[in-house]
Amino acid sequence: MTARIRFGIVGLALFLTPAAELLAADADDSEAVRGLVARYAAARESRDASEIRKLFTLDADQLVSSGVWRRGLDVLVEGMLGSSSRNPGQRTLTVESVRFPAEGVAIADARYVIKGSGDRPDRKMWSTFVCLLTDAGWRISAIRNMLPAPR
Repeated sequence: MTARIRFGIVGLALFLTPAAELLAADADDSEAVRGLVARYAAARESRDASEIRKLFTLDADQLVSSGVWRRGLDVLVEGMLGSSSRNPGQRTLTVESVRFPAEGVAIADARYVIKGSGDRPDRKMWSTFVCLLTDAGWRISAIRNMLPAPR
């Protein structure tokens, strides 16, 4: 093998190693973000205010499908608990994708279903979670709930 070929192989390996490490880190972070959304769903389902609070940044906000904008952690938690009481039904969040537009920032898109009961049909929505990597781990900074328009 000539020196040029060896140099090329070494150069290619050095170039690809950081890319492989980034892909592995994204995969680990993707699982962490999916886990964060799952913990959020469980905390909402159990209506546990202290567990809900632990999952968010202090300045978190949520835009709900009715157009109400909950800004700040206290308003957000109070609104979530009130919404769960007014709109009973099992909530399911299924993360469809996670992407990282910048270091320490994740966007998770999830199908959001509130199971209907009696004469209430299921509510089928989308939720987008903006998550930030903090010193305490991944936290939710914003949620956007969308009710698709009728076709």
